Amino acid sequence: MSNPFDVSGQTIVVTGGAGLLGREYGRALVAAGASVVLADINHDQVAAVAADLAGQPGSAIGVGVDVTNEVSVAELVRKTLDAYGRIDGLVNNAAINPAFASDRTADFDLPFERYSLDLWNRTLAVNLTGMFLCAREVAPTMLAQRHGVIVNVSSTYGLVGPDQRLYEAERPGERRGYKPVDYSVTKSGVLGLTRYLAAYWAGTGVRVNSLTPGGVLSDQPEEFVRRYSARTPLGRMADRDEYSAVLLFLLSDASSYMTGSNLVVDGGWTAW
Repeated sequence: MSNPFDVSGQTIVVTGGAGLLGREYGRALVAAGASVVLADINHDQVAAVAADLAGQPGSAIGVGVDVTNEVSVAELVRKTLDAYGRIDGLVNNAAINPAFASDRTADFDLPFERYSLDLWNRTLAVNLTGMFLCAREVAPTMLAQRHGVIVNVSSTYGLVGPDQRLYEAERPGERRGYKPVDYSVTKSGVLGLTRYLAAYWAGTGVRVNSLTPGGVLSDQPEEFVRRYSARTPLGRMADRDEYSAVLLFLLSDASSYMTGSNLVVDGGWTAW
């Protein structure tokens, strides 16, 4: 009996491939024998990430892409087909996500009443328009193959509003932070895009699902980690490698009866 989780020999494009989770997704897929195209706005960085994966069962290349630019996305698809001849999976992972880290930028830490229109438009362009363009450009190849899987990465903040108490100042007199409105709005939109595409491509062999991860431990202030962990039934944030097996499931035939679904992996955050 064949292994339904097997993705060996498949070609999978991962956008945001130089980011915290994009790197982990690439590592897991190459270890599973897939041919992975890691795409990112930072070409040099994503090329280095791909080079570090040499010697694994699969292979990886790094390609620079601006997911908000349709010419750049079309070029990504062309380079993928030139390298591997097919596209079996797309992981729409690229996103602007201002993390509440010790070195965070102050631009995003504004209350809604003073939030910048430029930031709003920039986040919509990357987080939603980027997914639209990537899905649109891989579609002809997947439809011709009558096979393809798209995984759109959402967030718990696409399901529930951010608990802004997490971002309060640690000490009196310090500036507090906020999780910005555009992040929640775009991650909610990801779920709508997923359902639309799954229904639109019904019967074509192309499946579309969402992955909704919770918070990942990554250089956040200790007080933030404590507050976040206290809000989560499992009592902690996720480690960066804890979503890779879930992604592998969604990209493989193990999830062959899933389309238009949203798989929530958040330590129970949205359960209460």
